Parts: sequence; C-alpha cells; structure tokens
Amino acid sequence: MSKNMKRLLAVGLALAMTVCLLAGCGGSSSGGGSGEGGSKELNFGAQMYSDGNVNPTFDTNGGWNCMRFGVGEALFKFNDSMETEPWLAESAETEDNKTWVIKLKEGVKFSDGCDMTATKVAESLQHMLDDGPNGSSTPEKYLPYETKITADDAANTVTLELPEPDFNLKGNLAYPVCEIMDVEHIEDWNNGTIGTGPYVIKEFQDQVGYTLVKNENYYEDVPYDTVNVKFMGDASAKAMALKSGEIDVAENITNVSDIKDFQNDDNYTVNIAQGVRCGFAWLNMKEGPLKNKELRKALQMALNHEEICASNTIGGLYTAGFSVLPSTLSYGYDNLKNPYEYDPEGAKKLLDEAGIKDSDGDGYRELDGKNIDLKFVSYENRLLNDFSDAFTQAFDKIGIKVTADYGSSDDQWSKLVAFEYDCNNNNWTTVGNGDPSEYMANWYGKSESNYCGYQNDEYDKLYEEFKKEADPDKRSEIMEKMQQILVDDAVALVDGYYNSSMIFSKNVASAPIHTADYYWITTEIQPAA
Repeated sequence: MSKNMKRLLAVGLALAMTVCLLAGCGGSSSGGGSGEGGSKELNFGAQMYSDGNVNPTFDTNGGWNCMRFGVGEALFKFNDSMETEPWLAESAETEDNKTWVIKLKEGVKFSDGCDMTATKVAESLQHMLDDGPNGSSTPEKYLPYETKITADDAANTVTLELPEPDFNLKGNLAYPVCEIMDVEHIEDWNNGTIGTGPYVIKEFQDQVGYTLVKNENYYEDVPYDTVNVKFMGDASAKAMALKSGEIDVAENITNVSDIKDFQNDDNYTVNIAQGVRCGFAWLNMKEGPLKNKELRKALQMALNHEEICASNTIGGLYTAGFSVLPSTLSYGYDNLKNPYEYDPEGAKKLLDEAGIKDSDGDGYRELDGKNIDLKFVSYENRLLNDFSDAFTQAFDKIGIKVTADYGSSDDQWSKLVAFEYDCNNNNWTTVGNGDPSEYMANWYGKSESNYCGYQNDEYDKLYEEFKKEADPDKRSEIMEKMQQILVDDAVALVDGYYNSSMIFSKNVASAPIHTADYYWITTEIQPAA
C-alpha cells in the first residue's frame, strides 16, 4: 500500500470516528415505544414556563421543566422531609465543607447511550458555570464560579474545591439548574437536552408541548413508553381536558369548583398538599412610588389575608400568611410580629399623615404631586391573577389606583428583571435547595436576583452570617431576624402559602405530591395496576 493510500485511509478512519462521536455513544437516542401495540402512554396537562425551554444552564424554569418532564436528573435529590439523598451520586465526603469528593453511581448512561463518567459530570457542571451567566439561571447561587472541578474516571469521582465552605452543597447540587447533561452531544439545548432521566425528547411543538419516549438506557424500570406533555395554562381548560379524557393527569387546577367536582367523582384522585411555596409580589423599591415606605405600609394594612385566602376563588388552595417564608418551615414564623394587621381605616389615616392625599377629588391619591397608578404585573398560574384582582380591590378602597398588566409567565419575568413594574406577582419554592438562602437572596443587596432594588445593611449582614452558619438552631434565630426586617420594611405583598394539587384519572395510579414539587413524571406518575 502506498504512503498516499495509507494517508487517505487514516483520514477516512478519523472522519468515521468523528461522525460516530458526533452521533453520540450508541444505544437509543430516541427511546422506544410508539404508543401503539399495547404500549403504555400518558397524557399530561402542564403549565408552560419559559416557552417550554428545557435548558437548565440558561434558564431556571428550563431546569424545572427538564427535571419535571423526566429528562434530566441531578447528583442528589430531596425526600419528603426535604433531606438530601443520592440520585446520580452514590456518596459525598468532605472534611472541611470546602473540598468535596463525590462518588458517582455505577452503570448510569445518558439517554444517547453514553456512559455517565466523572469527566462528563465535570463537563456538565463546568458548562453550567461557564454558560450560566448568559441566561437567568444564576448558577453561582448553587456553585460558585471560582469552584475548581476535577474528574477521576478510574475512581469514578468528581472533586469540587470551593472558594468558601458550604455545608449545604448536596442541597445546592439537587437544584434543577445543576442537572447533569451530556454536554458534548447536545445540539439543541432549548428543546433537545440529553440527560439521564427515564424519558427522551422525541419531538417539540412550539406552544403545544413535548412528545417524550422511554429511555431504553435508563437504569430502572420506566412506567410509560410515551409521555405527551401538553401545555395548558388555563385551569378550566385543564379540567375540561381531564374530564373528556384528553389528558390523564393535570397539575395545579386552581378552580375551586372544578376541584370539588373531581373530589366527588370516584373516577379521579385529587391530591392536595401544603408544600414550601410562597405566593408573593415583589415591590419595586428601586424606582417609582413604592420607594415610599409609608405607602408600602398602607398597602399591607389594606389586605385581609385570611378573608382573601378563604374566598370562593382561592378557598383551600392557599394558607394565609404575612411573611415571605411559609409557616410550615422551622424558621420562627410563630415568633414574628406583623405591625400591619388588617386596618383599612388606619391605612387611610397613615396615608393622610404622610401627605399622600387625593387633592384633585378624582378618588385616588397622589404622591409628590403625581397621580399614583401602580402597575401590577401578573400571570395566570396558581391563582396569581385572582390575588392581584383581590389586592387591586383592596387598594382601591384606600384610594390607591392599580392598573393590571396580565400576560404570560415570560412577560412577568422579563418585566421583573427590567424593573418595569410596581408590583410583580409570582409563586416561588422557598427552599428549592433544601435551604432558604437562594430564595432570600431576592432581598440581599449584593445579589444578582435582587429584582426589587431593596437595600438594608442589617439584613445583608444577617444574610451573610446565615450562609456561613451550620448550627440549625442558630440558623433559625438568624432567619427569624431576617424575616422580621422584611416584614417591618413591608417589602413584599404576600398572597399566602400554596397548597399544590395534582389530579389523576382512574387510568393512572396516584402518588403523594413531593414536598419540593420536583419530580412530576420521574417519581409520581405511575400506571394504574
């Protein structure tokens, strides 16, 4: 054979190897099961977040979507007591909470057939840190950018060297942003991520949903051959689809009358549980009328939380409260003092004394010579618009005008980060990483997620102490002080504490809602016996 022939053969082999690598590591990349021939199929009616994005690196909601749809998994997960358990990891060891050695589970493959090696796990975490700042995932809240990540494939371990000790690293790595992806072979991060979960993305239809198929490489039994995730933002539409048989499972049907109908029908199982979510509205303290603390106080005094949460529109799906952390968490809620109990007449007096009066007789008050017209941004999910309507009516009674700005969750988010709002309604998991630090960063002056422009030096100091403290009792004391500061400064309009709901048809075996509201398809959705 000539040198030229040998050279051409070598080039040809190299190109062939490159094509194989680009195609993945073998195995089924599109899963099995077509929904025909007796295969098991599930139709799931779900809320659409971030246009259905499943990119955990770039978008926080994308991470939630990816995990809830059963596409991605993390190194750790939470049980119903909000304690971390190994998932893709086998164990984690540390002597100083600064250097962590994570042992990986053996025999795990990505859905494209590639082995989940230590190198690939390290690549996934590094990609999160490198690309995350370009989006809204703010990964530095879970893993600092300065973290040194090294892989040992022979030992099947990943070592994380943190710039500062973090006793809650396992909880941080359980957050959906930290899902482990096959970075090398993903071509479409937004709608085609490759994870280790029980399902693989077969098809995405914009504004419609996903067709997911069984991951033939999954390390455990997979209950369904096909899962059709159908985006349904309207609660009534989800209820109608469930009754007609179009879907088998629906999450967060929030019409009280519909829920009662399902509860009275033996063909359905209704699961409602108080979780760790808080409904609240950010108040823009960076610019606009709500920089005025007296006005914020009056708004708090105008709200009858108990009555609103017990109303016909909300009834039973929220527990009334006044602080930004739910009363179910062990952070001293019962010790907090609410200085702004429901008192609409007192609110009017407070505004009058602050010079916030209706000087032109149109029924609405002015501040600094300008008419107050609060822009209340909200979206249709978990009764947020109903709360906004109730708050608007309450504020109208004390002479404060509100203009509703209701759109999609994406509209809500874009206006939040751009400070294009006065009140901005949302519903957040408060201990998404098993700890309230990430959530409470919403009011930390140095945080990238301080979307309301709040600044309080005492709060910032306590927040930094809390992040470093490992003793549970001391942490609870610090968090109680932090909450009281936020309550005193009237920094948020609290809707209440959300009670999650999921409704199953008779074709699907029901399962308890997970406390953290994480693993919809992965652990909760099973075929009926």
